[in-house]
Amino acid sequence: MSRVAVIGGGQNCEHEVSLASAASVADALASCGHEVVRLTISPDGAWCDADRRPIGLAAAVEVLRGCDVVVPVVHGPRGEDGTLAALCDLAGVRYVGSGLRAGALAMDKWTTKLVAGAVGIATAPGVLLTPASAPTYAWSHPVVVKPVAAGSSHGVSLVRTPEELPTALAAALALDDRVLVEDLVVGREIDVAVLGRPDGSRSCSPALEIVVDGLFDLETKYDGSADFRLPAALDEVERKVLEEAALATYDALGCAGVARVDFFLTAAGPVLNEVNTMPGFTAASQVPRMFAAAGLPYAELLDLLVRDALAAP
Repeated sequence: MSRVAVIGGGQNCEHEVSLASAASVADALASCGHEVVRLTISPDGAWCDADRRPIGLAAAVEVLRGCDVVVPVVHGPRGEDGTLAALCDLAGVRYVGSGLRAGALAMDKWTTKLVAGAVGIATAPGVLLTPASAPTYAWSHPVVVKPVAAGSSHGVSLVRTPEELPTALAAALALDDRVLVEDLVVGREIDVAVLGRPDGSRSCSPALEIVVDGLFDLETKYDGSADFRLPAALDEVERKVLEEAALATYDALGCAGVARVDFFLTAAGPVLNEVNTMPGFTAASQVPRMFAAAGLPYAELLDLLVRDALAAP
């Protein structure tokens, strides 16, 4: 078996979620017989060993170089956005998941919209705002306000009245210097996970539907109130069009390993919401559950991802 470094934590608002994912990933890989080396990035950016003792970036790179492969389980900025993939590339260490380009493109929701539009994938009409332009935005209909590069729905608000807009913009701008304001899309929330293999083949998981009353926001994601339906109740045409859109998005961004592609399924077809190149990854998270429904249990999925990273060209 391999010596595998698992990195968790991170210097962003998803730190705690990442710690849970990384701990679960490390335990599962250890159960498969891999030698697991656990590293954590603290909220202030310090690299720490398995006992949470600071070791510094230079020492952490040497640890990574002593491993066969790295699993960077850091969600959000300074991790999922390609930062850790770039570090591994510079250190000459193989890693699980998407590289710098795909991580950066997918983390940036505005850029993702531009890429999707270029390959014919619909997205919600929206505008990009900055601290300078935000005060000039005039509300005229219900919109969703979100930071351009943040995860777990931090800073995301549904704005139904003009009075709610200033608070929503302030919450999003507190996390990012660019904010996306999108028209509210009415449709079923459907997620499709895509798994890319070293031979260039890609496969889709069974689709998962998220049934919520209102917005699938930060509170709903973690309070247990969301109703996950797996597999989603789709007819063959709906399933095919969603999978084709997920694969086209995955390929256009240049993703590798596993990515979760989130859609709204409307009467006019799929509307892309966002792409996660390092989604939540405990055994109870959406992507592991989706592949488990296809007959690929959690530990086996992780073992496959590690073996694929080692076999990649």
